[in-house]
Amino acid sequence: MNSITAFFSFLVLTFASLSGAHSSHANNIDVDAEIKNLSDKAPELSQKALHYALTAYKEAEKEGCVKNHVLTVIDYSLPSSKQRMWIFDINHDKLLYNTYVAHGKNSGLNVPTHFSNTNSSLETSLGTYITKDTYIGSKGYSLNLDGIEKGYNDHAYNRRVVVHGAWYVESDFIKNSGRAGRSWGCPAVAKSMAKPIINAIKGGSVLFAYYPDSDYLGHSAFV
Repeated sequence: MNSITAFFSFLVLTFASLSGAHSSHANNIDVDAEIKNLSDKAPELSQKALHYALTAYKEAEKEGCVKNHVLTVIDYSLPSSKQRMWIFDINHDKLLYNTYVAHGKNSGLNVPTHFSNTNSSLETSLGTYITKDTYIGSKGYSLNLDGIEKGYNDHAYNRRVVVHGAWYVESDFIKNSGRAGRSWGCPAVAKSMAKPIINAIKGGSVLFAYYPDSDYLGHSAFV
């Protein structure tokens, strides 16, 4: 190899190395380190729920599903009277939103205890979702979700489980009623918050619905 060829080979290797070094933070996510970073910003989110959510995010990212490096964590072990939805900007270790979210009518009253992937069950489905496109429907500005865990939430799209706004998730309603209203399985948010939340998470981010369900946690390919 002459000196000119060697020089150009060096440039190619250096460029490749720099390109890798500048890859997305999400591509190199260290779950334990990220838990510490995000826990400081969301102290009321359990580290167990955050661990499962970040693990699922990492797996989805490995499969090429993640296009928008935002992670939404819903802790359904908490009552609907609590702000149990957290939305993080993973690239910048930033908490974007912490707010209320509904669960399915047949999953429980204030704290859900039943979960289903079955059509017309009116129950919440657990697991890892990828956000898709937006649309204007009967609930206004809404966001399609693709459940990517077979047997747990892969019927979500056909069930029309979407993110949408609802009056029964507004803080005033929750304060007066002692709990949020319930959806038909959708992770509905306050109508006044729907547009900024949907715009932040649309287009290929991860939404993770957590509950300490032994069947799901024991069999999920993502956690």
